[in-house]
Amino acid sequence: MNNSGILDELNESCRNTLISNLGIVFTEASEERIVATMPVDHRTMQPMRILHGGAIMALAESIGGAGSFVMIDRSKYYSVGLEINANHVSSATSGFVTGTGKLLHKGKRTHVWEVLVKDQNENLLSVCRITNMILEL
Repeated sequence: MNNSGILDELNESCRNTLISNLGIVFTEASEERIVATMPVDHRTMQPMRILHGGAIMALAESIGGAGSFVMIDRSKYYSVGLEINANHVSSATSGFVTGTGKLLHKGKRTHVWEVLVKDQNENLLSVCRITNMILEL
């Protein structure tokens, strides 16, 4: 499947989910790299009017999950999140953020992804690590 086809499949599968409710859109997808954007708006802010750390975690877990989705044989396997952690080093108050996921480990039953979340000016906001478990259908 070409990059456009997998992007269409990822974005379509996210319709009417938390992912679409937060405005997350996948913009790049391969077995080594997944990129998605998310707006900084009323859906993703905390009451103090800064980007909510939970929204960043949802973006990161969505990216890591999409990365495993792209890599596995979906006729035999599915992936679930096993662990996620993040260091939030800065925040944003407007615009959009971009998360870029990079595969760190591809095992038979686990995948580990690193996701860097940056604002529209390329300032680092969060460093996240996601571990997915690969299960048989």
